Amino acid sequence: MTLEEYKKEFSEDDAVGWLEIDKVFDELYPEQEPKHFAPAISYMLGGEHPLDGVSIYESKKQEEHFHFVTYGFSELYYNEEKVNGEFSKWGFELTFRLKPFEADNGNPSWAVALLQNIAKYVFDSGNWFEEFHYMPANGPIRLDTETDITALVFVNDPEIEKIQTPHGEVTFLQIVGITSAEYELIKENPTQVEELVNKLKENNPLLITDLNRK
Repeated sequence: MTLEEYKKEFSEDDAVGWLEIDKVFDELYPEQEPKHFAPAISYMLGGEHPLDGVSIYESKKQEEHFHFVTYGFSELYYNEEKVNGEFSKWGFELTFRLKPFEADNGNPSWAVALLQNIAKYVFDSGNWFEEFHYMPANGPIRLDTETDITALVFVNDPEIEKIQTPHGEVTFLQIVGITSAEYELIKENPTQVEELVNKLKENNPLLITDLNRK
């Protein structure tokens, strides 16, 4: 897309990149209105949360689960200087699939905080994520919870291809909760990350995180 085409198609009021993310999820979940979480004060105005939003969809594929998507790792708003970049800002957005957990009472807002914390790490450190990267959560991924899920691995979302937006490429990276033992295994031998992911996929092709998994 040329700059002239961009200026013709969009106005300064358009959330160009945001709309591209919405298109993907509208196709995946037609006619579903997601729950949406947005910080009270945006990051651009001095707020502490880097992501401008997180949406949660309800999926019934494989088994009932929540499907989260972030807004903020990619270029969300009209920006003539970012037209035709190779990557849109960091070049990805995060997704997360979570099996309902009884203590959440249908409101897994802790997962939004988890995604915001990952965003803080990226924005503060300048380090980004790619498929098969991994990180510890320094405790249970849901705070104050008895769970073996204490670390995360990053994979390409099984249902979503990378997209080309007017600002560049965006990959949808899914975070997947793994156990302490699985994390120790890949920490000792990082070449086994893909093997671990493929093993998890055998019984869980969508890589839904289950806090009760041992």
